[in-house]
Amino acid sequence: MTSPDEIAMTPAVTEGRWVRPASEPGAEPRWGHDGGMQIGIAPIPGPRGLLRVFTPYLDHPRERLVNFIAVEPVPAGAPSRGYSELEPSALDPGQNGKRFWSADTAEAAVAGATSAPARGVVDEADGVERLTVWIGVEPFDDGADVRVRVRFRADRTHEVEVAGFANEGSVPLDHLVLTATMGNWARLRRLELADRTASPSDLWPGFSGTGFTDHARFELSELRREGAGAVVSATGDEDDPWSVAYADDTARHWRFLGRRARQTWRVDDPHPQLQALVNARWSYWASASEIPGGPAYENFEIVEPFRQGAAFRFAVDPL
Repeated sequence: MTSPDEIAMTPAVTEGRWVRPASEPGAEPRWGHDGGMQIGIAPIPGPRGLLRVFTPYLDHPRERLVNFIAVEPVPAGAPSRGYSELEPSALDPGQNGKRFWSADTAEAAVAGATSAPARGVVDEADGVERLTVWIGVEPFDDGADVRVRVRFRADRTHEVEVAGFANEGSVPLDHLVLTATMGNWARLRRLELADRTASPSDLWPGFSGTGFTDHARFELSELRREGAGAVVSATGDEDDPWSVAYADDTARHWRFLGRRARQTWRVDDPHPQLQALVNARWSYWASASEIPGGPAYENFEIVEPFRQGAAFRFAVDPL
């Protein structure tokens, strides 16, 4: 993460229950609940090609984020994904990470970036107020061309719904993965399934080094259910995460602060072939600094056959 002092922006403003970009040049692209979960995009500091997930109710400073969400499409028949965080940008030569921009409508998201962030649209559905913003995504090198709808509900202050859509010019997709990419910061190690808890030490005994493990996959039948919906959660395994000993070379931004929390994916209408996937790291990303306590989950995601507009709910609830 870069320092929040490196970019001067007009902070997002609070209007009623919502946080939205200010109506002036240089506005911070940040949306969500006042005091609840919020989402941002670059130029808020941090890597490009990622949604930033902010949880101020965990006693975090304003610039502290709890996780990122990356956009990772898999074209039909392709052996690998596109990576919104890692692929070079064709729109911004010399930069890694696809450009993201915001819009108030799906059509505007497809049309391309504007000079100022969208404010988002407030409406009401089934008596519940909502805030919706669309995120345009620079086309991927593999031909995938997608957009993401980000939606908040007034009655779910610790949650955001993200839904992926293929644009008209996209190659056909097998999957459109929206992955929470930074479980290492919270040192997530307890994956809560229907009838058991899975840990990195169980899944990859003895793993070390500076790379990622392979993905572990859990079928729909292994996940918790809420009515017709599917639920999978991850938490840390430390009672006192504030007092661990870090390696001397651990960057400051990896050091845990604030309240412990449970991170959860919910899918209201899961595809029968839905899976929950996790991988893990022994060292923090882009470093050789050992994670205190051993490997922790890094990517935490839902994968299912691509369905236009399939929605996934990501929640972070205090413990």
